[in-house]
Amino acid sequence: MAYVLIADDDEIVAGLASEALIDAGHPCGWVTNGTEAWDLLQKRRPDVLLLDQNMPGMSGCALLRKIRSSASLYDLPVIMFTALTGIRDEEQAIYAGAQDYIRKPFQPSKIARRIERLIQLRAGRGHTDLRTYLEQSSGWAPEPNMAVRRAI
Repeated sequence: MAYVLIADDDEIVAGLASEALIDAGHPCGWVTNGTEAWDLLQKRRPDVLLLDQNMPGMSGCALLRKIRSSASLYDLPVIMFTALTGIRDEEQAIYAGAQDYIRKPFQPSKIARRIERLIQLRAGRGHTDLRTYLEQSSGWAPEPNMAVRRAI
């Protein structure tokens, strides 16, 4: 079970996605623009963000870039959710940091499966603050659950 935040300016689509996810056992909520999504992300971190690529005001790609540059949200799983069909749009979303891309119109069962797949891929990897992540990935700090080796 994963808490999913949906950011989509089309309330009908957001409602349908929300129903599909709730039916699959995932609590969720939605907002209708990027600014509302950012404000809510500051208060509660979801397990997954389902993000419309084109919204008025702050676009989904702009919000995604803001998320990826945030020390507290940089590793938030994001699935881009859009009616855009061009391969260039998908590449742009993945380049901006989305883990997956779902095109509208969508099949309710498919959206739930994609969320579950993303959660399974991230299983066991909790959120690590950015400073610790950078230290670990640069070799300056030991990985969690790794034995410290002694120099001989």
